[in-house]
Amino acid sequence: MRLCYGQAPGNPAVFDMTLLALDCATNACSAALWRGGAVGACRYQEMRRGHAESLMPMVRSIMDEAKLEFGDLEAIAVTVGPGAFTGIRIGLAAARGFALAADLPVIGVTTLEAVAAANRIGNGLLLVALDSKRDDIYVQLFDRDGSSLVAPAAVMPGSVALLIPDGVQLSLAGDAADRVAKALAARDPQPQRLTGGDLPNAAVVARIAARRLATTPPQSGEPPPAAVYLRPPDAVPQGQQQSTAQ
Repeated sequence: MRLCYGQAPGNPAVFDMTLLALDCATNACSAALWRGGAVGACRYQEMRRGHAESLMPMVRSIMDEAKLEFGDLEAIAVTVGPGAFTGIRIGLAAARGFALAADLPVIGVTTLEAVAAANRIGNGLLLVALDSKRDDIYVQLFDRDGSSLVAPAAVMPGSVALLIPDGVQLSLAGDAADRVAKALAARDPQPQRLTGGDLPNAAVVARIAARRLATTPPQSGEPPPAAVYLRPPDAVPQGQQQSTAQ
């Protein structure tokens, strides 16, 4: 287990709040606290499985380190996908449980925007590509300011070129970026591979959520964020299998 990347301070005058951020939607698990305009205590570990066993100890560790109780928090942030079906559900269930117990709003952040926010580009566009654990990949295109240009999609690497305008300088990030780079080997100009972070990280999720809360406070009675699934789960419960067969 290690500390998180992306711990650059925000704007203390604007983002001075206390929130807990969680991520276990892809091939990593992390938890972070945003406090006083910056990321404080944080834990991050890459893993393909074991998120359910790892998330709660991480949360307990950073809350103890910061000497905070859940009543001291003002919001919970969590990644909502796309990613692993089970991991997304684990994160959302934890976030909703904490929020319900302490009467807190839940802020949803997609995995793709979290990776985009961890990587800076000078010019052109940024394509974030995440492993789906199948032949396809999860992708989304962003401009240099981090604003999304297309909706998240699950596509085959060979189809990514259809999303990208001709002649634009392209940067790549995400744990499936190398697969995209291979598919775009003949592209001119050649894509630039970024190294700001290939997987979502709760430290970055916290920064996104703090900024969002500062500009758009949650409304009373607002429903919790929904999961972002770009395809059905690999495993279908037996009861649903029977219903589908009928």
